[in-house]
Amino acid sequence: MPGAKQLRFRIHPLFLAAGLASAFTGDLLMFLAAALAAAEHECAHAFAARRYGFALDRLILMPYGAVLSGDIAGIGKRQELCVLAAGPLANAATALAFVALWWLFPETYPYTDTAAQVSFSLFLVNLLPAYPLDGGRMLHLLLSPLGERRARMICRAVTLLTAAGVLAYFVWTCFSAPAYTALIFAVLLAAGAFGGGRYARLTFSREKGLARGMEERRVVISAEKTVQDAFRFLREEKYLVLVLFTGGEFLGELTEEEYLSAVKEGRWSAPLGELLPQFR
Repeated sequence: MPGAKQLRFRIHPLFLAAGLASAFTGDLLMFLAAALAAAEHECAHAFAARRYGFALDRLILMPYGAVLSGDIAGIGKRQELCVLAAGPLANAATALAFVALWWLFPETYPYTDTAAQVSFSLFLVNLLPAYPLDGGRMLHLLLSPLGERRARMICRAVTLLTAAGVLAYFVWTCFSAPAYTALIFAVLLAAGAFGGGRYARLTFSREKGLARGMEERRVVISAEKTVQDAFRFLREEKYLVLVLFTGGEFLGELTEEEYLSAVKEGRWSAPLGELLPQFR
């Protein structure tokens, strides 16, 4: 449940294998810089999601970057855009910080130029309007008024066109020094064109918690606020009671069961006051 768990890290065995291979090829510094930049990128997503009360709490380091998972079902479009933008902006801020460092201490440039280039490249790449990149997810959100099916078709077409462009670049480099990373990137984008599904819904179970006893968390909130607005108050270790007020007057109390019933039904835009038994 959002807000209850810390960010968990896991290293995939292939990540270690790729790191070992980079050590033998002399690319260890580039590999470590890319891994740190990718981890920073995903952590920025996770922290932004937590700010809105949602949990992206599982980070896996992969040989091609990092994968973040969790559950943000029910998040608003504006909030999701902020979560998506957090990753690229964190990389851009890091790149600018290195530039500022060079301005103040020019002698640090030879030791930090690789890290700066990786951060800036990650910032630019993730703005591409292609799945599974942040830019592709942003494009999907912006196209959502057209309908889920049409938005998905357009995003898929744009992703495949982007992959084709990257593949064409790889073919062009084959006449001099083949850029195999471009080939790998094109394959990943082509595969991502058929992904990008919605996040799974949360499941709520209180049996174990109630068996051992739970603290009650009472939150005073306006009855005009929506189900989505109150979602961030859920805690795995505490039982939620929403105390609703309207116009400065007490309206009623909403139990966690009543609230979660609306969540499971997907009534994210419903005002909390409508969930009270007397207003159903």
